[in-house]
Amino acid sequence: MKGVTHRDLLTLGVEMILANTYHLHLRPGAPLVGRAGGLHRFIGWDRPMLTDSGGYQVFSLGDRRRIDEDGVSFRSHLDGSLQRLTPESASDIQAQLGSDVAMVFDECASYPVSEASARVSMERTLRWGQRGRARFLETRDDPSRLDGAVTNAGQAQFGIVQGGVYKRLRDESAERTVAIGFDGFAIGGLSVGEPVDVMYDMVAHSTPMLPDSRVRYLMGTGMPDDLVECVARGIDLFDCVLPTRNARNGQLLTRTGPISIKQSRFAEDARPLDPECACYTCQRFSRAYLRYLFVTGEMTASILNTLHNIHFYLDTMRRIREAIVLGSFEMFRQGFHETFSRRSRA
Repeated sequence: MKGVTHRDLLTLGVEMILANTYHLHLRPGAPLVGRAGGLHRFIGWDRPMLTDSGGYQVFSLGDRRRIDEDGVSFRSHLDGSLQRLTPESASDIQAQLGSDVAMVFDECASYPVSEASARVSMERTLRWGQRGRARFLETRDDPSRLDGAVTNAGQAQFGIVQGGVYKRLRDESAERTVAIGFDGFAIGGLSVGEPVDVMYDMVAHSTPMLPDSRVRYLMGTGMPDDLVECVARGIDLFDCVLPTRNARNGQLLTRTGPISIKQSRFAEDARPLDPECACYTCQRFSRAYLRYLFVTGEMTASILNTLHNIHFYLDTMRRIREAIVLGSFEMFRQGFHETFSRRSRA
């Protein structure tokens, strides 16, 4: 969470954060974190944590990585050293990191991709999933099998459904992933460039194939309206860098839509960023001041912007949960779309 402290996150009400296996593997290294007692102790966070497997980061390397049946070889973006990730090593790394939820290592297909190529990727993900699950259970039952400390004996492992934008592949992937017996399930390979309506269609098609009794997690999504629409399609859990990354780039989310605070039209705008927002940024500062901080390159801009965006996303999810409990989610959904536009009217 660049630009904010854990104290800020606790004040905002953050209950769970994600840590990146790929980056932690390269620096400082999972063995060091394991010797420190795991990620919770190393970073001073005593609430739940999820670690990804590194599969998406390897995917994003493009031509700088080589995939074979055993795993993926790639060059470190830090020093150019040759690195290797396999289903087994991704499981071991996350055991040493000690997150509460670990993701199985998968292959994320690009978009667009042919159905034949998507099948190859999906089949490999299933084979890797079986290997990753086997390794996870081995080290959970006998930690001595792992070269390094297992720092969270209660760690859960989620499987990942792939299949590109092809429904029959998604069906097969979901059925076979559930059969492996993971503790929860994720839908991967979306939000990689496909149209939003296609992503919604794939989510709606995939979630009924996953058990209601387990968490259903949509990886890498997204904009606030994506959260609302994908909850409507059965998703429980999301992750995305958008709230914090876009905050540092000057895009702030409001109930009416995004605002690019760098625009000159805000130079003398004395209004709060979002009059309906209860966050520290909106309660204390004007749009004019936030613009000034951003265009002058002040680090405070990233801090205040990030605080607001995180609060906005958490509040959106709170409102979704509340509407579900009250049995008024469809009314909330309609009202949300009547107010929020990706092209801001603010």
